[in-house]
Amino acid sequence: MLAQQHRWLNRSIRRASTAGLAIVVLATPLTVSAQERQSSFAADVARHVLLDPTTYVPAILAYDSTMRDWNSSQPFFRNGYVEHNPQFTASGLPNDTALGYDAGRKMILSDFVTNLEVSVANNVVTSIFERALIDKYPNHRKLVRTIGWIEKGAFASLVSYQLSASHYRQWQQNERMALQLGIR
Repeated sequence: MLAQQHRWLNRSIRRASTAGLAIVVLATPLTVSAQERQSSFAADVARHVLLDPTTYVPAILAYDSTMRDWNSSQPFFRNGYVEHNPQFTASGLPNDTALGYDAGRKMILSDFVTNLEVSVANNVVTSIFERALIDKYPNHRKLVRTIGWIEKGAFASLVSYQLSASHYRQWQQNERMALQLGIR
C-alpha cells in the first residue's frame, strides 16, 4: 500500500508540474528581445531552484526515513521475518521474502532521484511563474517572491510528510520490537 501511495503521489506531482509548465509556456507571453534577456531569465530560474532548500529537503527526508526503516528491518529479515511492503519483496507481493540489502538500497536511491526530480520540477515551474509575474508587475517583487516561498514551502512540507512519516514511524517501531525481542 505504501508503494502504491508513493507511485500515486509521484504521478500526481509530475502531472501537476507538467501541467503548470505547459500553462506557463502557453499563457505567459515572454517578451524576450535579446539573447541576453533570455539568458538572464534562465539563469535566474536556475539560481533560484539550485539555491532553494525546498528543492532538496523532500528527497533527503524520504531517503533518510526509508533507509532507517530498511536498516532497522534487516535484523528481522535475518531471523526469518517477512517484508510487508511489496516494493521491497522479491515477488512484489506483501508479506514475502525481502529483497537483498543492496537491491533495497538501490531501490531507495532510485526513489531519491525520482523525488528530487519532482521537487526540481515544482520549483522550476514556481520560479518561472515568479519571474514572469515580477517582469509583469515589477512593483510587487516582494509579494511575488513571498507567495513563491509559501508555495514551495507548502509543497515541500506536504511531499516530505507523505514520503517520510510512515517510514520514520516504522523505523521507531522496528527499534522497539528489536529491543523487546532481543534481536540485532
